[in-house]
Amino acid sequence: MGKKLSEATVFEGTLNASVFHPREIFRFAIEESANSIVLVHNHPSGDPQPSQEDIRATKQLIEAGNHIGIKVLDHVIIGDGIFVSLKEEGFI
Repeated sequence: MGKKLSEATVFEGTLNASVFHPREIFRFAIEESANSIVLVHNHPSGDPQPSQEDIRATKQLIEAGNHIGIKVLDHVIIGDGIFVSLKEEGFI
């Protein structure tokens, strides 16, 4: 297993929405010559269950990462004291 080399906040959404482009997400990873990334975001509602938009965006980011050679290892959604791993849930 690898080790975490860097951490960065690369995008902040609003209270109930997040509109982003993959280039914003991968810019830091490219600058750091990353081989892989783990995506993490929170749900202010406290419920970490992934929305359809979370799943769609994750698949879009996986595809973009595959094109540029940066693997998305997981996407973790944090709630109120609990979290959901999209990898563990079978979405990745």
